Amino acid sequence: MPATPSRAALLGALVLLLRPTYIAAEVVTAAATTGGYSFVADSVSRLGEVGCTAAYCSPRHEVMNGAFMVYGVALAGGALLLTKQLGPWVTGLLVVSGLSSYATGLAPLDQDATLHALAATPLFVAQPLALVLLGRQVRRERPRLGNALLATGVLTASAAVGFVASGEGRAAGALERAALWPVLLGLAAYAWDAGLRRRPRGSAAAAQ
Repeated sequence: MPATPSRAALLGALVLLLRPTYIAAEVVTAAATTGGYSFVADSVSRLGEVGCTAAYCSPRHEVMNGAFMVYGVALAGGALLLTKQLGPWVTGLLVVSGLSSYATGLAPLDQDATLHALAATPLFVAQPLALVLLGRQVRRERPRLGNALLATGVLTASAAVGFVASGEGRAAGALERAALWPVLLGLAAYAWDAGLRRRPRGSAAAAQ
């Protein structure tokens, strides 16, 4: 890694650092729902439902679907800007994940459930795999970060399987968020280390 990260790397790191703010979009959208919404029992996709019934309505569905799209573009763009640090495989998997998130925002659950599932599925597969590969890449030089990324990848993969297996179970929302939210934090931690914090030995002396 160069003594001074490139502008592209710095921008990519900043983008990934900002992505955990996605969680606020869920909170803001959920706060406006009527009929009752549970972060434990209800899927994220319900927040993006366009139609309303007497039993449930998400008036801020545009916020949620817009967040799927904006944060998906942020993931793909941030990964591309950090390609030299991430490597081609991790970058490719994260770009696929970002595109999947974007497509999910275009296909609300209540408009076409099958299309929504097809759009969202790559995200749940590609993100955990990207974290596992990234963890293995950095574990030798940065064992703590590498092990944390590996653990996050395994956790999110397990949660994704549990989410699919649970169907509409009582913990569906919690499992889905366990498959998604840790990725935001894991990639932010990597971005901080790779783009904004880590400097090779001797860089400080060279700057003097």
